[in-house]
Amino acid sequence: MDTYRAAQVDTANGPFSIVEREVPRPGPGHVRLAVEACGICHSDHFFVSGGMPGVRFPLVPGHEVAGRVEELGEGAGSHGWNVGDRVTVGWFGGSCGHCTPCRQGDFVVCDTLKVPGWAYDGGFAQTMIAPVDALARIPDALTAVDAGPMACAGVTTYNGLRRSSARPGDLVAVLGIGGLGHLGVQYAAAMGFETVAIARGAGKAEFAERLGAHHYVDSTGAVPVAEALQSLGGAKVVLATAGNSDAIAATVDGMTHRGELVVIGATPEPLGISPFQLILRGRTVRGHPSGTAQDVQDTMAFSALHGIRPVAETVPLSEADTAYQKMLAGAARFRMVLTTA
Repeated sequence: MDTYRAAQVDTANGPFSIVEREVPRPGPGHVRLAVEACGICHSDHFFVSGGMPGVRFPLVPGHEVAGRVEELGEGAGSHGWNVGDRVTVGWFGGSCGHCTPCRQGDFVVCDTLKVPGWAYDGGFAQTMIAPVDALARIPDALTAVDAGPMACAGVTTYNGLRRSSARPGDLVAVLGIGGLGHLGVQYAAAMGFETVAIARGAGKAEFAERLGAHHYVDSTGAVPVAEALQSLGGAKVVLATAGNSDAIAATVDGMTHRGELVVIGATPEPLGISPFQLILRGRTVRGHPSGTAQDVQDTMAFSALHGIRPVAETVPLSEADTAYQKMLAGAARFRMVLTTA
């Protein structure tokens, strides 16, 4: 019997353990992947904690997966995939194809979106099964460690910016320069925006500049964030990557007229924004999900073209629990990535 190793949690908020499982066969329209790298996303905590409906234990999380196609299920080859192809699977792990959003072509907000680690076993393992509509082709310029985080953190920030109302030359602020934000700053600068990085502490200014930011705002400084943004002319778009509702709300008055707040940092806490703040200046607030497999492929192509890479710390699969706890404590700099080599 062929087996593979996986990092699983047996109960909500339980520790990760390494287990041996029988290698599965892919069904129709699915492929089996040999996982090479998998990023650890803060959203994994929603599943590990049992906080999302329908989560089942034991659980193998992981939705920033990079690897190679190892076996094709029936019909998978007709979609253009071959054994050996380098692919990612991200937050978008497949869609139903028949709900109203899918029939409108808006697959990433499918009523039954198949998120790896929730709908099926994710990439904290040497092997996983995924539907073909979840696959994005990795360009040669990216390693597996580069590509894995692009399937969630990368596509979320890239799509959030390219689908915003900002145009080249506009002032765009990225709130937070952590796992999401350090990519968001790079994308904003590469897209031609006058880029402002907002983070806690003056010590991050140099790093923000290295990422491509033209300005840095210390959210703990004497000048309020909104005032600092207005002194620069007001932000056309704020990309809120930090999962902190107070920090997000503090940027709203820093936006220009018709400014847009794009929220991608997940938190259950409500935003303290008054209707007056939005109505009088015609501002909007928009939540932005991740992106489809094609969006991930676009993200990777743009990243390869512009030399954009995640700052990642690699950890072997056997140390999944240590790596996950480091992410959860906010100590990751800036993406923890599990490797199976």
